Parts: sequence; structure tokens; C-alpha cells
Amino acid sequence: MLLVFGDQLNADASVFDGADRDRDVIWMAEASSEATVVWSHRQRIVLFLAAMRHFRDRLRADGWTVDYTALDEVDHPGTLGGVLAAFLEERRPEEVWCTHPGEHRILRGVEQVCRRAGVPLTICEDRRYFCSLEAFRKHAAGRKELRMEYFYREMRRRYGILMEDGKPVGGEWNYDEENRGSFGRKGPEDVPMPVMFPPDAVTHEVMELVASRFPDHPGSLETFGWPVTREDALRALEGFVSGRLGGFGRWQDAMWPGEPWLWHSLLSSSLNLGLLVAGEVVEAAEKAWREGRAPLAAVEGFIRQILGWREYVRGIYWMHMPGYEERNALGATEPLPGFYWTGETPYACLSDALGQTLKYGYAHHIQRLMVTGLYALLVGVNPRRLHEWYLAVYVDAVEWVEMPNTIGMSQYADGGLMASKPYIASGKYIQRMSGYCQRCPKNPALSTGVEACPFTTLYWDFMMRHETVLRANPRAAMQVRQLERLDEPTRAAIRAAAEGVRRDPAGTGAGGDASP
Repeated sequence: MLLVFGDQLNADASVFDGADRDRDVIWMAEASSEATVVWSHRQRIVLFLAAMRHFRDRLRADGWTVDYTALDEVDHPGTLGGVLAAFLEERRPEEVWCTHPGEHRILRGVEQVCRRAGVPLTICEDRRYFCSLEAFRKHAAGRKELRMEYFYREMRRRYGILMEDGKPVGGEWNYDEENRGSFGRKGPEDVPMPVMFPPDAVTHEVMELVASRFPDHPGSLETFGWPVTREDALRALEGFVSGRLGGFGRWQDAMWPGEPWLWHSLLSSSLNLGLLVAGEVVEAAEKAWREGRAPLAAVEGFIRQILGWREYVRGIYWMHMPGYEERNALGATEPLPGFYWTGETPYACLSDALGQTLKYGYAHHIQRLMVTGLYALLVGVNPRRLHEWYLAVYVDAVEWVEMPNTIGMSQYADGGLMASKPYIASGKYIQRMSGYCQRCPKNPALSTGVEACPFTTLYWDFMMRHETVLRANPRAAMQVRQLERLDEPTRAAIRAAAEGVRRDPAGTGAGGDASP
């Protein structure tokens, strides 16, 4: 029996090594519990189910026997574990194989069900990644602290990516300084549209099922256009490399109202489902540079996200689970504001980022880190509540990659394991990197008063609340020196203003604003 999970939709997965089409059966199952463990965006549910059904059909066309349990089947137990237990009891396979699950909860659940059924379980390494979990543990062994940059350089050397004669091409390991451009007051020009994929009959069937089974879940289904097959994912990769990779580097951190896609790849959902693998995406990007179709800074910046961050956070996740999701180094206890589920706020940056999240199930990495994530960090939202929100609302969210990015990178809740300092900024950062502040009733230069930007107010309040932590961090020295310039009356005024923001985080005048 070969277990294939919803984020392992790859015909070359390790679970198929040595398998026999005549003797072995593939098991796949949909489960409502996977849509409700967090209050999942309806596009996220559709993406997983539609991709799974397309992969099921591909496997059957290739001659495999696939035992597939759909969400709407009669007497469905509701959980993956329940479906698996029933199958093992009825069919009594000699043994169960699976590729290493991407989520700790799923791994432990499968182990428990097989153990109770008395069926041997073999877990195969997931070779979609450059770095195995064992290799990451060896990288981490003996180091006083882990930093992505050193891991990234090790991966570059090991695989010879963007390397010549043992040295990085161009003479530098990264070109981050060239990849922080903003659009200026006029905004972006000639933004290339990504390839979108109209739903076919299988996907339409799933959309109808999700609309009826999960009517109260957040998000719109009207704009669904994500790749759900291997063929569509390859088209999406080619569309990015040929049409947007060249502009990705310079503009990757920039934001603009009403422009959800800009030059971003939109490939993370396909990577996280297994429709694409990291190696072929990196290879396509490097080839574009070597053929002169994209500048080095853009290609290096894109490859760093996949070969660096994506591989790095997977290692962090499996090294520190279970328990990583409970980390809360800054003692943040505020509830997640309810407007994160509605987008209803006059603050332009938050309104736009949340609005497109609910519409498309997508926001790019700076909108996540430096708008929705930053606001939650400054307010003092419990990091686990924010993690659950990110896991729910983004179509590309799978726990192994989302949790470390939220708990560690965004919220500094792991105390510096992931990030070398808290990623904090005032509203001036958002003003510099976007066109939001031109359309907002608040002034990013002000920390108090009716026109004060809540990001600026909360930034200074955060600095005061966590001054001890920041003083102990050499990378925060400049920000601490700025804090020292504030006299006590100014500090008191900022604290009072910050309390006002926490009482009304959406800025609507409605008072308390807790999550549903």
C-alpha cells in the first residue's frame, strides 16, 4: 500500500521506487478535518482537492490501482486517520510505504494508525528537496547559531549553482542590495500578467463541493486560477521565467495598491504540492541567466528564496518539532484582530493586503512580512494565532514552510533561532516601499495624534516594551539609539496612543476587535 498525501503529487516521488503496478495499491484520501484544522480559505481547499483528483486520474491512466476516498462519500469518517484505519482493517496490506510527510501531525498520525493496525510502515526520504533532513542536522551540529546565509552558500557550493571555478558568479554571494527597489510616486509600469488557468470540469466539480460544504469559510472562489496539474505548473514556470523573472529582483520587495502579482513567480503553491520540484525551478532560472534572458541579481535573488530560505525553514521545522508552534519569546498575548478575516479597515496597506488575500488566497512575501506580519508583531498578537491565520488563508501554506516563517522570521517568537533580530519598522518603511500611504488617512511620520500612523505608534511602543531585548542585540543598536532620544512625556504619549490602537486595531472606531 502506497500512501500519497495531498502535498506529494509527484509521479517521481520516492514512494514509487520499486513499486509494482500489478500488486500494489495507491491510497489517497480527502478529509474535511484537513480543511478545518484551521479555518481554511476556500481557494486553498479547492487547490488541494482539485490537484489531488487530477493526480489520481493521471495515476490511473498510467496503470496504477488507486483507492481514492472523496470528501463527499457516504460514511466518510471525516479524518485522514479514520479513512486510513478503515482501509487497513478491510484490506490488510502486507506493508505500508509513504514518502516522508511534510507535516509533523500527519507523520505521527500515520505512525500511530499503522502501529495500532499491526502493519509495518516504511517511510522513504522526500527527494524533492536539495537538502535531506539528515544533511541539515549535520549542517546544524556544533553551531552556536544557525543563519540562512551560511546554509545557502553551502548549498550553492554543493550543487554548483551560480558557481564558476569554486566561486560565486559575479564575485558576490548575494545581490540583496540591488533587489530593494521601490516604484516611486508614479507606481509600476507595464506590469506583466501571469499565466492563469481557468477551472476545468474536475476543478469546477470541486469548487461546487467546497462552496456547499464550507460556505462560512473565508475567501472568494470567483478568481480561482491556480495550476492544479503538472502540465499547468510547467506552463506557469515557463511564463515566469520568460515574462517576469527579469524584473523580479529589482521589484521583489515593492508593493503597490491593486497590484497583487507584480513580478512575483506565483510558483510556491505548485512547489508545495509537488507539481514542481525545487531542482527544475532553480535550473530554469539559472539557465535564463546563462542565456542572457535575466540579470544576475534577479536570478540570484529568486534562487536564494528556493535553495536558501525554502530548504532552510524545512530543516528548522523538523529540528524543532513538536513544540515550535508554542514558542513565544516576546510574551505576546493579544488576540488576532478580527479584521484580518474581513479586510475592513481604513489603513490602506492592511486593507489592500488583506483584501487581495481574501480574494485570491495570495499576498507576496513583503506584504506578509512587513504589512500583516509586522502589524501583528507590533500589536503583540499571540504568535500561534497569527501562524494559524497564515496557514488558513494562503493557498501555498503548508505547515513546514509557513510555521518557521511566521513564528521565527515574522514574529521573532523563537528568540532569534530563525532571524538575527526582530523585523520591525515604522510606517515610514511602508511609505518608502509602496504607494499605500498616498491613499491612507494616516501620516507615517506621526506617532501620536489623530493622524498618527498605527505602525509608527506601535513601532515606538514595541521598542519601549522590548528595550532590554533590543539592547542585547548588536543588530538593533541603531534603533535603540533612536529610542534614547525620546523624553518621558513623549514616551507616555506614545504608550497611551498604542493602547488606543490595541483597543481598536482596525481603526474603525468600533472598539474591541477579536477573531471569530
